[in-house]
Amino acid sequence: MNSVVLIGRLTRDPELRYLPNGGTAVSTFSIAIDKELSREKKQEMESKGQPTADFINIVVWGKQGENCANYLGKGRLVAIQGRIQSRSYDAADGSKRYITEVVADRVQFLDWGDNKSGNTDRSTQSNDFITTDGFHPVDDDDIPF
Repeated sequence: MNSVVLIGRLTRDPELRYLPNGGTAVSTFSIAIDKELSREKKQEMESKGQPTADFINIVVWGKQGENCANYLGKGRLVAIQGRIQSRSYDAADGSKRYITEVVADRVQFLDWGDNKSGNTDRSTQSNDFITTDGFHPVDDDDIPF
């Protein structure tokens, strides 16, 4: 079984590319996942210059990858469900390079803002409903339970 679920914040804006044959979209980014550390242990590791988070590379294909590139940005909180993939390639200097990444089957945006730069100030968002055919806002006092 190869299944992984991660929750973390983007360390950079997603990079979107399209494959040359067929134009399939692929988005790549990385997320930071804080390690479960006590406050003292975290301060100790930071003072020694040791990382207090794990940094995981994520790959998202197709329309979902386009959505990630369009609506996510550095600092955004996401949940990723997918599988771990390892691959290798020969570098220009002749050495063999290995890469481990998560290929996402599902990406859940856990926080929202008015733009993709990480602004999540809820006070600037409107709570007004837009009336659509057959749907109207309901006052909580009208609900019988």
